[in-house]
Amino acid sequence: MKRWQLAGAPTESQLDEIAALLRSGGIVLLPTDTIYGLHALANDASSAKIAAMKSRIAEKRFVIIAASVAQLVSIGADVPSMLNNIWPAPLTAILRRGTDTIAARVPDLKWLRDLLERTGPLISTSANRSGEPPITIASALPDELLRAIDGVADAGPQNGKPSAIVDFTETEPRFIREGDPRFTQDLRKTLSKKL
Repeated sequence: MKRWQLAGAPTESQLDEIAALLRSGGIVLLPTDTIYGLHALANDASSAKIAAMKSRIAEKRFVIIAASVAQLVSIGADVPSMLNNIWPAPLTAILRRGTDTIAARVPDLKWLRDLLERTGPLISTSANRSGEPPITIASALPDELLRAIDGVADAGPQNGKPSAIVDFTETEPRFIREGDPRFTQDLRKTLSKKL
């Protein structure tokens, strides 16, 4: 297993190494702008592998993180224009993609967006077994998950709140989960102005 000890943002060479591991089909524990998450290429094989690791039902899909709105549009997501002025942010948006929907996010962490430019969109899911609390330090990853992944980027404690979740598939945005209270309050104001 590959480990990277991060002092702040990864170096360019570390980003290249992490991106290469992900592009080769690896699963990597990464800090985000909220908490630690398991990450892999956004495809069916990676989804099935992570679902099995987490003892999660396969039908429950994972969030997709992307470098930009343009990257989400490139995979067929229908992104409302109001999100151009909100993202990057700790916001997961439920979006239409053809006849289906996806949960997507543009993280508010520049180096992570730089990584996503190198890899394309990634699956992102909290680093815990299904039903257990998410982890905020890399060393707290359960042993069975640690043995099943290919890399760990350790940036120390990550004490962010999980992202807010808003459904943008209907006429008006609908909150599914509150995130950080201050961000959620600002988001509600922003969305009410756009309606």
